[in-house]
Amino acid sequence: MSITKKIKVLLISLVVLGVSGCVAPPKYVTKGEEFPAMYIEKPRSLIIMPPINLSTAAEAKDYYSTTVEMPIALHGYYTFPYQLTADVLKQQGIYDSELVYDIPLNKFYDYFGADAVLFTKILHWDTSYTVLASTLTVSIDAEIKSTKTSEVLWHYNGTVFVDLSVNSGAGGMAGLLINAIATAINTAAADYTTYAKVANGRFVGSIPYGPYHPMYLKDQQMKLIQQKRDDKEVKKVAVQETKEAAE
Repeated sequence: MSITKKIKVLLISLVVLGVSGCVAPPKYVTKGEEFPAMYIEKPRSLIIMPPINLSTAAEAKDYYSTTVEMPIALHGYYTFPYQLTADVLKQQGIYDSELVYDIPLNKFYDYFGADAVLFTKILHWDTSYTVLASTLTVSIDAEIKSTKTSEVLWHYNGTVFVDLSVNSGAGGMAGLLINAIATAINTAAADYTTYAKVANGRFVGSIPYGPYHPMYLKDQQMKLIQQKRDDKEVKKVAVQETKEAAE
């Protein structure tokens, strides 16, 4: 790397640190403040729609659909059997959740007696791989919508970044080769479903407890970090610029 590029990388790195230092600390809010509609409408039963896959991984939809139902049920809600729901929807000509995402949801109450519908979007389900470094990203965006009003009662995003790189500690060319092989094996063996469950755990934990949980209506003062995307995006762009300058 030339002296000019090194100076450029150093300056941009200082900008990144400056951006990081200027970012306000996370703001904490209560569940009652963040999701008041859930406590007003008090949904008891949820239909879990097939995921909307916005990622580049064709298999993501099938893998992810197996990880949603159980956490929601354990959180205190009655969940309609996923496969049964999917079959009934197909009989009505609804093969993709995208078809009903923006339309009135009252038919879900008519067909199933469901109080609300859970929509999930798979934003990222991929691996960024180089010879010596690999990162796995699973990002899920989720919403609970009322079948009475079609309004969003709850919304959250769960993202998991996993560093799959391996550093054996060995030096020299042999060490680099060992690390490269180990990283490749680690990447190939990565279990996306496991990390999807972790992402689910993050967003399910923010949902107000349902009526079949001991904490029902008792968690309104529980605190969570208020979601902010703007600051994260600014930092993300600055980091990307640093990487590009180093190349």
